[in-house]
Amino acid sequence: MLPRRVIEWLSVFGPGAVIASLTIGAGELIFSSRGGAIFGYRLLWFFSVVLLLKWGLVYTAARHMVLTGAHPFERWMELPGPRGWFPLVLFLLALVCFPIWVGFHAGTVGTLVSWLAGTESSLGGTAYYLWAIAVLSSVLALVFTGGYARLERLQLIITLLMLFCVVISLFLLKPDWVEFLKGLLIPQSLHYPPWISTQPDIAARPVWVETITYVGIIGGSGYDYLAYVSYLRDKRWGQAGAAIADRSQLDAMANDPTHLNRQWLRAPLIDCTLSFLAVLVFAAVFVACGAIVLGPQHKVPTGTNLLSLQSEFITPMYPWLKWVYFVGAFLAMLGTLYGTIEVAPTILREMAASLKPTTNTFRNTRLRRWAVWWVGLGGMAILVGSFVYSLSSQGKTPPGLIAIITPANLFTGVLACGLVCLLNLWIDYRFLPRPLRMSHALSLLNLVAGIVFLALGLKGYWDHSGWSSIAILVGTIALGWIVASKESFVKSRRETKTT
Repeated sequence: MLPRRVIEWLSVFGPGAVIASLTIGAGELIFSSRGGAIFGYRLLWFFSVVLLLKWGLVYTAARHMVLTGAHPFERWMELPGPRGWFPLVLFLLALVCFPIWVGFHAGTVGTLVSWLAGTESSLGGTAYYLWAIAVLSSVLALVFTGGYARLERLQLIITLLMLFCVVISLFLLKPDWVEFLKGLLIPQSLHYPPWISTQPDIAARPVWVETITYVGIIGGSGYDYLAYVSYLRDKRWGQAGAAIADRSQLDAMANDPTHLNRQWLRAPLIDCTLSFLAVLVFAAVFVACGAIVLGPQHKVPTGTNLLSLQSEFITPMYPWLKWVYFVGAFLAMLGTLYGTIEVAPTILREMAASLKPTTNTFRNTRLRRWAVWWVGLGGMAILVGSFVYSLSSQGKTPPGLIAIITPANLFTGVLACGLVCLLNLWIDYRFLPRPLRMSHALSLLNLVAGIVFLALGLKGYWDHSGWSSIAILVGTIALGWIVASKESFVKSRRETKTT
């Protein structure tokens, strides 16, 4: 029998399971294994720091929602400048980044299905695109029949089952526990091993671009976390799901340490902590497996071989487990794809509610359909375009899935996280009475995380494509500012005519 307190904690674990499962497919199965094969155990401390920083981001945003009922988008409408300029910037970037992520996840599942079907060499090695298109079509049909309740149940089951299996596999592989703990606790430099020259697609990537890719994927992206805060409305923890607390309510809450909303802060604390602990366990296990099994063989998940190599973690001991692994990997990646598509309408819903608070956007199924069709058809277009390009490339090697996802990942998983962390500080000090603000330790964690993520993101962009990527980022910010300025001008003209 589990202790009563443990059962109570697990009963809270829900939205965090969604966030954990969003990263399990791509983050742990692919990139933790890849990082372990390349860098070995010394990558573990890096993952631990990244997850700690992201935990601070998520818990702080969730904390504000539980206390006030306000989503970050609603608070960002009050940033200095034209009303809503920053949410509009995030919206513009989401229009591009979400279809890329959906295409990447579908393509990854396609590589696995193609390998299982024995078609990995068909059509010049591009058959996996056709499988990916079929998989994406099936998942879109599933999305239109589901919603948050089904998503939470599906992801919770996958998360707990995969967590159990990977922990068992680690003990069966008998890692060097001294090196494991050393890698987990002691910061060490990250550099490519000499044999990486046999992997030209990796050797051509600067170490910073490779490792920053892990930063963006491990633990989730900024948009995932904004969706997590929205999911708290469904849970109705504290003020979440109710009207935004006004100043008198906040003052009453500040003067009452036993206020119900303040007691509810335990729920997101437990949920976020369990979520990131689960991700850390997954990451550590797959890093260790990559270091033990793939590194000595000079094998790295890459190209169209993103998921099949990981079967070697268990098949040398128990060959029959090969199919168990592939079923688990397929379900994990399918859950990641499903969850990514579901995040898009959640983000659009919150953004629309922030721009027009008087509209009933939370029950607007039309917004959901638009968002799902946009990311679904956008992802489909990327897959079809990549397939056609690959067939007509006349011997040239087309960009791999990881190369396609890297620019989008540098924003959604790195830069966006830095911006949200810094804005968490602004939101707290702008809208909360002093007794309700986060602790000094949590404030410092957000400040450090914001600086680190921004520095890593800009460094990654510069190393990836220099001034062109910076110009695109600055241009997008300028466009969001201009659109917001125009909207503000039109609104003020209407109000003037009305009066």
